Amino acid sequence: MLTEKRFEHSLNVAQEAVKLAKKFGADPEKAETAGILHDILKDTPADKQLKIISDFGIIMSDVELSVKKSWHAISGAAYIRNVLHIEDAEIVDAVRYHTTGRHNMTVLEKVVFVADFISKDRDYPGVEEMRKTACKSLDRAIVEGIAFTVGELVQNREPVVPETIDAYNDAVWAVRHGK
Repeated sequence: MLTEKRFEHSLNVAQEAVKLAKKFGADPEKAETAGILHDILKDTPADKQLKIISDFGIIMSDVELSVKKSWHAISGAAYIRNVLHIEDAEIVDAVRYHTTGRHNMTVLEKVVFVADFISKDRDYPGVEEMRKTACKSLDRAIVEGIAFTVGELVQNREPVVPETIDAYNDAVWAVRHGK
């Protein structure tokens, strides 16, 4: 279901997720599984992603509907739960929130979220600094990752889903309070 490039990215995210899971106390096997599956529907056409979302009874908000980049996470989570029959809520939620984050993210969700930013195939400006930050603190990496993403969204006058703001605020609070 994935292009060769996307499959390679998924393997890289899984590899990075395992490293982060071991360092920060998440289950490495779940991290690997979620990392491999995080983009399972990324290369699926938008109309098919929306059909999967609809078929499994997911109702998206207007903001979610306007942010096509996050549809693959929503449809991917529904797909792995309902078609692949992966019922582990931690894995499903790590896939579901790997693009947006959310309030009260689990360590596994944070691991996959950050691993997606820093996998070895990433080469955006500042990725090396992000990798160093991620080795020290998942929350600091989340703050940096969301600041980068939201900056681009705002610059392009794109909407930001409320879950991303919640994830950012949680991570900032954790950083400020030494968590």
